[in-house]
Amino acid sequence: MNETTLVGAALLGLIEGLTEFIPVSSTAHLLLVGHFLGFKSPGNSFEVLIQLGAIGAILSVYFARLWKLATDLPSSPKARHFVGAILLAFLPAAVIGAMAHGFIKSVLFESTALICWVLIAGGIVLLVVDRMKLTPKYTNVMDYPLSMAFKIGLCQTLAMIPGTSRSGATIVGALLLGADKRSAAEFSFFLAMPTMAGAFTLDLYKNYDLLAADDVAAIVVGFVMAFIAGVVVVRSLLDFVSRRGFTLFGWWRIVVGTLGLVGLWLL
Repeated sequence: MNETTLVGAALLGLIEGLTEFIPVSSTAHLLLVGHFLGFKSPGNSFEVLIQLGAIGAILSVYFARLWKLATDLPSSPKARHFVGAILLAFLPAAVIGAMAHGFIKSVLFESTALICWVLIAGGIVLLVVDRMKLTPKYTNVMDYPLSMAFKIGLCQTLAMIPGTSRSGATIVGALLLGADKRSAAEFSFFLAMPTMAGAFTLDLYKNYDLLAADDVAAIVVGFVMAFIAGVVVVRSLLDFVSRRGFTLFGWWRIVVGTLGLVGLWLL
């Protein structure tokens, strides 16, 4: 593996960690940057497999809460309710993702122009929703009704279209269903754990035979960078959205999508 490839892998890992948990679509950023850098992995596996770094980041930050949740499960109906809500929210993505994996990776991931347009459209949606005068009914993720969690899970399936953003779809869905901004982002964090772990496992299973030693080295570099950047984002995002909302991310999506279209037109 040459040094340029490792530098590209490090850059993409950094982008994954910085964008996975904010509503700007990490997949779109990885695919666009990889496209213009000429970085290509077998079956687009690199973009999914380095998510393990982001998974590690959120597990490390939330370890104490996850441990308490696990120890409370036998005796706490509230803890069991919350775990059930997360699993219920995860179910739609698990089913549709398994059924449509080939189409998503071979068709949707290859349409760079589509990714740019979806980025722009999602940015507009974020700007509109962030300005809506919504009255939150839920400020604690532990209190989300099961029906609400399932509907958020349905929203998450939209993120199978690259550029939509998994966190963006779940956060917007939660806001429209009565959550406040902080708890919507936090529910998205918890839902990311089984969703990203499932996507990682499925992609590894589907593409294991295509991976070479050089690909593993790039994935390891990307993993480390994604982990470091992910820890920083997870530790700071909740306070940021509580104070500032999602307007910055909406404009960021629009700018990146527009620049992507311009780059495709010029090149």
